[in-house]
Amino acid sequence: MNAQTPIVLGWGQARTFTVIAAALFLNNTVALMLGPLLVDIANDFNTSVALTGQLAAATFFSWAIFAPLVGPFSDSLGRRLVALTGLGLMGACILSAAFAPNFIVLIILLVGTGLGGAMIPPNSMAAVSEVVPEAQKGRAIGVAQGIMQSATVIGMPAVAVLASVAGWRLPFLVCGGLLLVMFACSWLWYPKESAIEPRSFSYLSRFRELGSIAAFRIGMLANFSQRIVFYAVTGYLAAYLINTYGLSVGATALPLAGVGAGAVAGSLCGGVIASHPKRLSIVAGSTLAGGAIALAVFSIAPSIWVTMLLAFCALLLLSIGWPVFITFATDVAGPSRATGIGMMGASNRMGGFAGSGMGGAFLAMGGFAAVGQLCLLAGAVSVLIMRFAMREPDMTRWSNTNDAR
Repeated sequence: MNAQTPIVLGWGQARTFTVIAAALFLNNTVALMLGPLLVDIANDFNTSVALTGQLAAATFFSWAIFAPLVGPFSDSLGRRLVALTGLGLMGACILSAAFAPNFIVLIILLVGTGLGGAMIPPNSMAAVSEVVPEAQKGRAIGVAQGIMQSATVIGMPAVAVLASVAGWRLPFLVCGGLLLVMFACSWLWYPKESAIEPRSFSYLSRFRELGSIAAFRIGMLANFSQRIVFYAVTGYLAAYLINTYGLSVGATALPLAGVGAGAVAGSLCGGVIASHPKRLSIVAGSTLAGGAIALAVFSIAPSIWVTMLLAFCALLLLSIGWPVFITFATDVAGPSRATGIGMMGASNRMGGFAGSGMGGAFLAMGGFAAVGQLCLLAGAVSVLIMRFAMREPDMTRWSNTNDAR
């Protein structure tokens, strides 16, 4: 099948894909929303931006811990139940965070947000891989990731605008409300799965099976290092613009939208590259270039529009990898797709935890230039892993298993 053949879905498949994509968009908006709000939250609670950055680290940490645990539930109990649980918990926690009286309560609620948010991407990507024909799986995942990454174009700037109107609490109110609306839509439209055959709940065996595959373990490590770079850029870019160029929170909306377009474009490119035989080499090259450009973003401080162009290029290059790693996970995982995606997603969010946490530490020690140095270092580590340790999975593994059955 030609790589440019459009993805054709029936009405039921298209509706399912739309519900999944909308959930992914809101999920990623919440994951990234703290970036434009760091300065306002720090001022409100009388803390530093570096300390406030640990809010994102706490969210990503709980997300990373819980993400791999979701997969076996999804694979064994069905996609619908996990989708509804994740959207409900995330919506309730984000809505409650709008009324947080202090920094500690806000951290606790964001940890709960991470628990709910962890359920959505692995479950959703597994569902996407089942909705579309096998030959178009990589492209479909790339499109879903492109919609998810459009949160950087639409979601983050909208958060900045809302905060400029009524403070940092308003974005939490709006996002929480939209998540609960999405919960209702999923209740109505997420497909109900057939219960003709009872499902086996082989929880630990799924982890053991995937954990025994060296290619998968190394892939998680490469993805972890690469996502440190991505989340350091998205997490501290708005604060950098405010600090370096004197922008207000609302004034960061347009630059963030332009930069976020790079993440969308990169995800769409990654969807095409995901099926390419040289996909790992391409991702290694784009990661190294993205890390080097991220260093320039936080270090040289030219005009704001040059900085935005550099940041656009950095996010474009850094976003190519995630659809490739997701497709890699589904290739390795076979029938345990959600488990595989959940484990890869855990490395993603652990990268977010490290990018936010280490980014704040580097910022406190050496300013924004040190954040750029972190980006280059983490990107180089990911490249070394991909070039010298990571290998393509054995695609005959599951077909042989199925034949034996």
